[in-house]
Amino acid sequence: MNTFAARVRACVQSVLPTTTKTCIWLIKLTVAVSFAMMLLRYFDLLPYVSRLISPAFKYFGLPGTAALAYLTGYFVNCYSGMAVLVTLGLDWRAITILSTMILCSHSMIVELAVLRKTGASVLRMVLIRTLGAFLLAWLLNLILPGGTNEAVDALAEPNQLPFLDLLKEWAVSTIKLVLLMVVIIYGLNILQRLLGEFGIMKFIAGLLSPLMIFFGIPRNCAFMWLVANVVGLSYGAAAMLDEVARGGVTRRDLLLLDSHIAVCHSNVEDLILFSALGGVWWIMLLIRMALAFVLVWEHRLEFYLKDKFFAKKS
Repeated sequence: MNTFAARVRACVQSVLPTTTKTCIWLIKLTVAVSFAMMLLRYFDLLPYVSRLISPAFKYFGLPGTAALAYLTGYFVNCYSGMAVLVTLGLDWRAITILSTMILCSHSMIVELAVLRKTGASVLRMVLIRTLGAFLLAWLLNLILPGGTNEAVDALAEPNQLPFLDLLKEWAVSTIKLVLLMVVIIYGLNILQRLLGEFGIMKFIAGLLSPLMIFFGIPRNCAFMWLVANVVGLSYGAAAMLDEVARGGVTRRDLLLLDSHIAVCHSNVEDLILFSALGGVWWIMLLIRMALAFVLVWEHRLEFYLKDKFFAKKS
């Protein structure tokens, strides 16, 4: 019993320094981005930007105001995108398309920072997530029934809150978010280290092995894949970065994982919430998994061709 308690205590102690460092970095980044978006909201700049790209949304079967929901989710998070989405009066078809876009490329600034820490190319991730969102929206507009979307294209309401009220609203929501992040980040990192210490990680990897083989993801990335799918990149960042720091995965393994989770993560809470708003969950899930499948195997092909090229040169 004492040995068990000592092993648990050692795991917790080993996790705390690196987790605290990552947690502080994530909180600073999240607070800065959300504060910047609060200022954009106060000065009513986001609706102006959305009007510039809204004409393109007709190719996705969406009204122009959907651009505001997409941009809000793109730069902040899914919850912010949802807050705008519910005001647009969209039908199930349009909600499914718009939700898929937001799920594919939300929280761009924060999640790009996380992906970059794991070794991914920022440019590649931006292109994959942004163009992937547009491609999936275009495809869904082609294949989903009821192509003549008649959603009301209501004008986005300007901000009417005084600055101090808006600042107070931002501060309260940010404090709640930070507290949630701290609990999840420390909890996940401690859980990850305990699972590794007691051999459960290998068991999980074994269970997920057929799925990893299908998606083209190395087996040693199974836990990180699971974390990204359950809690997302922002909350799961510390657990992923801890695994990287301990050298449990190679850079090539991480790049393959990144190609998948860049467009397909947060498949529990966020998917449930978008479904509650009227989206079709299995469409939003399967089409992003299909894109992730293509991206990983394309990346594997790149590695294969690169290895053959350098083998010939040597």
